[in-house]
Amino acid sequence: MSEALTYTEPNAILIEECRQGKNEAFKQVYDLYSSAMYTICCRMLNDKEEAKDVLQESFISAFKNIHQYSGKASFGSWLKRIVINACIATIKKRNADLIPLAERDLPEEPLEEDTGMKYTIEDVKTAMNELADGYRIILSLYLFEDHSHKMIAEKLNISEGTSKSQYSRARKKLSGLLKKQDNQNQDARQVEE
Repeated sequence: MSEALTYTEPNAILIEECRQGKNEAFKQVYDLYSSAMYTICCRMLNDKEEAKDVLQESFISAFKNIHQYSGKASFGSWLKRIVINACIATIKKRNADLIPLAERDLPEEPLEEDTGMKYTIEDVKTAMNELADGYRIILSLYLFEDHSHKMIAEKLNISEGTSKSQYSRARKKLSGLLKKQDNQNQDARQVEE
């Protein structure tokens, strides 16, 4: 009979010191996780100053509620959920509805075939920054944070079908933006020659 594997948090001692209110432990946890969490904030919010604010608020919330961290999953995953929820809340405050009512529950659009074009991470980041909040959030949650459409629907208070259709539209829009960037880059190279 095999035993079920259990998760062991590598930073368990540090987390326990945070529970005890030790300032140095708070600083070390912040130093360990802030860069990755800031990247998530920037990607989702598309505003570096707002991302810094949400990052700080997220860490304050995490430290205030650290007793709720059970240790069944990684501390980073627990913190990431706090950060993502804070980003979503911030965007909801910014504009009342992430998905316009006219676009809710529309049938899913088929994706265009991949053209085989290769883009750098910077190309994708730049193009994603041009997407509307709703598109960017759904793409980020689905592609980068590994959320299912069901999870996205629950977080954003939309239907699963809306999540799927918005994801499809977001990919199509992103593809168009990447092609536009590629054409501009080619034009710039031709002018240089």
